[in-house]
Amino acid sequence: MWAAPAHCCPPSEHDTELKPQSHYNHGYSENVGRKSHVDDYSTWDIVKATQYGIFERCRELVEAGYDVQQPDKENVTLLHWAAINNRIDLVKYYISKGAMVDQLGGDLNSTPLHWATRQGHLSMVVQLLKYGSDPSLIDGEGCSCVHLAAQFGHTSIVAYLIAKGQDVDMMDQNGMTPLMWAAYRTHSVDPTRLLLTFNVSVNLGDKYHKNTALHWAVLAGNTTVITLLLDSNSNVDAQNIKGETPLDLAKQRKNVWMVNHLQEARQAKGYDSPGYLKKLKMDKEFRQKIMLGTPFLVIWLVGFIADLDIDSWLLKGLMYCGVWVTVQFLSKSFFDHSMHSALPLGIYLATKFWMYVTCQSAVLLNSSVHLPFATVHLPFLLNSVCLFYNFGKSWKSDPGIIKASEEQKKKTIVELAETGSLDLSIFCSTCLIRKPIRSKHCAVCNRCIAKFDHHCPWVGNCVGSGNHRYFMGYLFFLLCMISWMIYGCICYWRIHCATNYTKDGFWLYLTQIASCSPWMFWMFLNSVFHFMWVAVLIMCQLYQIAGLGITTNERMNARRYKHFKVTATSIESPFNHGCVRNLIDFFEIRCCGLIRPKAIDWTTQYTIEYDQTSGSGYQLV
Repeated sequence: MWAAPAHCCPPSEHDTELKPQSHYNHGYSENVGRKSHVDDYSTWDIVKATQYGIFERCRELVEAGYDVQQPDKENVTLLHWAAINNRIDLVKYYISKGAMVDQLGGDLNSTPLHWATRQGHLSMVVQLLKYGSDPSLIDGEGCSCVHLAAQFGHTSIVAYLIAKGQDVDMMDQNGMTPLMWAAYRTHSVDPTRLLLTFNVSVNLGDKYHKNTALHWAVLAGNTTVITLLLDSNSNVDAQNIKGETPLDLAKQRKNVWMVNHLQEARQAKGYDSPGYLKKLKMDKEFRQKIMLGTPFLVIWLVGFIADLDIDSWLLKGLMYCGVWVTVQFLSKSFFDHSMHSALPLGIYLATKFWMYVTCQSAVLLNSSVHLPFATVHLPFLLNSVCLFYNFGKSWKSDPGIIKASEEQKKKTIVELAETGSLDLSIFCSTCLIRKPIRSKHCAVCNRCIAKFDHHCPWVGNCVGSGNHRYFMGYLFFLLCMISWMIYGCICYWRIHCATNYTKDGFWLYLTQIASCSPWMFWMFLNSVFHFMWVAVLIMCQLYQIAGLGITTNERMNARRYKHFKVTATSIESPFNHGCVRNLIDFFEIRCCGLIRPKAIDWTTQYTIEYDQTSGSGYQLV
């Protein structure tokens, strides 16, 4: 009747398929925890009452003389049944009555802590450890609790056990580490990513087969974990007892994805002595330079070809085909999709570079274009300085990265677990920190950012509490610069191009300015495109900051956060204090000390207490 969850036996030296085998043990029922329709528990025996958590019936039988240390016919004690069904009150009671906290029982000869760990009952694990249970004890299959937690994917229990002192590289009876079990059994990234954050040794081999974690991930076809292990410098050339590398195992399984990724990793390490072109492909710094530089070349070639004094559009068309072929070659050979921000950043830098070159050479410095210095040249120069400053701060400054030492991380894990708060809504299993309110883990940067707004590919950085103001300055001065560029193009056409808009109409005027200077027309199109997205972005940002008092991330995911009241038409934010106050606080406007903005360190704010009198205010604690 009572069937426990499957537990994987460690690999033995007699295994011919190089994989763990599955065993089952008595211990858990899917029906346990469901309320019985029977109100009379007086006829229930103590085992059934324990499984269903009927405290009064259990106490009645114990007071009547039942020995809490006595195992049932399956060699399972009451403490085992209470642990596997997460009956914390009964565990406390049985231990107070003399139950042995580390008594072995069941087919797997496990302790109650082993049973609770398999089921993922973190609160029970915490309780049993408080009563002195030893997590390093091994069960009948040679596994300690941290191995069980890893192979069943219970990330929070893995974190808690390591924070309480369990060795992250602890080997079970067969030399399997928690990382090996996670790589083989758990296709979720969380357990593996957590173990890697704890600086686990990725290249250890197990006792019998000498397989590393990468070997086990390949055997399981665990592609997500393979990527994590390769990013963590796992040895792609490691050999097991049969002399097989992870690549050999991938080829045996005829998995094209794994073979390609492992071959690329070998080439990156220089094991296959690739040719000159392959070496360039493996050079991450070179690939990044190609991604940044390609937009500079493409934007120039598009305008240059159009501006050539050649009447044959067929020849120009062939030139454009050559540009397209070149871009395709560079994209397939050198573009690295893991560097998400390099290409958009390159497009931004290239566009602005050619705009400045155009302005300086064809508009502002052209002697035939008489533009006043005080009202045009000087403001443009000042705007450029402000643009470069705010872009640099948005690109390179700390956006609000939440940092903690290893000891602080372990202390946080223990505190959260023992208060029943160690869940992924407030705990980051990658950074191993308690996430402050309004923070989010950025998948691109792989770090937690305080008051996270979004990851901006145009500045190659996250936008958060540390650089959001600079990002707004960047958008404003960028919009001004683009407006100047559009104005310069119009001035150029007015002086150099024979046009009459009122007489010829829009379409003929468009043809005239395009043929007058194709390069200038190309720059104008770029300016209009960038003006549109920058204008829309800055309006959205200002509306969120001033009108709603929220970030882009909060607006997109408001329903995920308990502190927002979301209706079909509105989002009520506890951080909204009115348009003027929102702007003062965001930009920290002081006005020579006449105004006092409320400066908040969002890297250390974890909870909100609402002002019950007003219903709209809040207090950060």
